[in-house]
Amino acid sequence: MEFIAGTVDSFSAGLLFDMARYRHQVFVEKLGWQLHTRARFELDEFDRKDTIYLIARNPKGEIVGTSRLLPTHRPYLLATVFPQLLGDIPAPCSPQIWELSRFAVVDGTHFGGNEVAGEPSLALDMLGVAMQVVADEGGQRLVSVSPMGIERILRRAGLYVHRMAPPMLVEGQYLFACFIDVDGAWRPHRISSS
Repeated sequence: MEFIAGTVDSFSAGLLFDMARYRHQVFVEKLGWQLHTRARFELDEFDRKDTIYLIARNPKGEIVGTSRLLPTHRPYLLATVFPQLLGDIPAPCSPQIWELSRFAVVDGTHFGGNEVAGEPSLALDMLGVAMQVVADEGGQRLVSVSPMGIERILRRAGLYVHRMAPPMLVEGQYLFACFIDVDGAWRPHRISSS
């Protein structure tokens, strides 16, 4: 598995198009999210020149996972689109706190989606790489909006997830916002099937 992290300026146009197509396939076609898309590409106002992307590719070079990393002292998804998930606390606004969004993997485990199936090893490996990237940028915490099943997966993998507020029903799905402490050296505990 190959993991690539970078910004728009560090990726080829072809890789960026493939990532936007992959996101459309996962979030719009598979999960049915009502997103504004064009020509089967999923990009939004948070896909900017300063956005850091993490892309996983299999040995054939196909994208099998993606995520987006944004520092919270600039506009980001949770504060702008899902502020109700913050409860009574103010939206984080710090270069040490980064948002993890548009996180998906092809093996059936989707952070930010509505299904959790199969062994989430690729998703957890990607999360470990994302934490390393954020740590290298000076980040100390991640924030994320996730469905309830993700909390259990993260805890079973050895992470402590700090809920920001109680979960809320959003478009037919219970979501919650959380903090995850960044540890650039963290590697997932393998989750055994039971």
